[in-house]
Amino acid sequence: MATSCTLTLSHIDFTVLRTPTSRQPQQSHRPQIERNLPRHQFGSLQGKMFPAYFTLISACSAISVAAFAYLHPWKTAATIERYQLGFLLMALGCNLSNLLVITPMMVEMMMKRYKIEKDFGIGSEVGHSKNKEMTKRNPALAVMNRKFGIIHALSSLASLMSFGSLAMHSWYLSSKLDL
Repeated sequence: MATSCTLTLSHIDFTVLRTPTSRQPQQSHRPQIERNLPRHQFGSLQGKMFPAYFTLISACSAISVAAFAYLHPWKTAATIERYQLGFLLMALGCNLSNLLVITPMMVEMMMKRYKIEKDFGIGSEVGHSKNKEMTKRNPALAVMNRKFGIIHALSSLASLMSFGSLAMHSWYLSSKLDL
C-alpha cells in the first residue's frame, strides 16, 4: 500500500509517493518547479535563494580553509597538503565571487530585463518563454539576454570550479581513510 504526502506552496502541488518497501520518497510525474512557476516569479525566487546558498557555502568553505590551515601549518606542510589548501582557497574564492560579485550583477540584469519584458507583456507565462520571439523585434532585449547569458555562464563556471576543487579535496581526504 502506498502512502502519499502532499505539500502545497501557493498554487503549486508537490506530491511525494512512498511505497512500504522504498526508503526514499519518489517524486510524482509532475514537472520541475521552474516549469510550474511563471518565469518572473521563478527568477525572483532564485534571486532570493542564491545569495543565501552562496553565503552558506562560503561560510562552510571558510571554516574548511581555517581548519585545514590550522591543522597543516604552511611551513611544516607537505606539498600535497599545500595543494589541498590551494584547492580549498580556490573553492572559497569562487564561492565569494559568486556571492559578492556575480550574483548581484545577475539579479540586477534580471530585474532590468524583467522590466522590459513586462512593458511588452511577456514573462508571466508558465513553461515556454516568449522572450526569444520578442528579441527579434527588440534589439535592446537581445543585448540584455546576451549579457545575462554571459553573467550566468560566469556563475556556472565559478560553481563548477568550486565543485572541482572540493572534489579534489574530497579525493585527498578519502585517500587518508584506512579501511
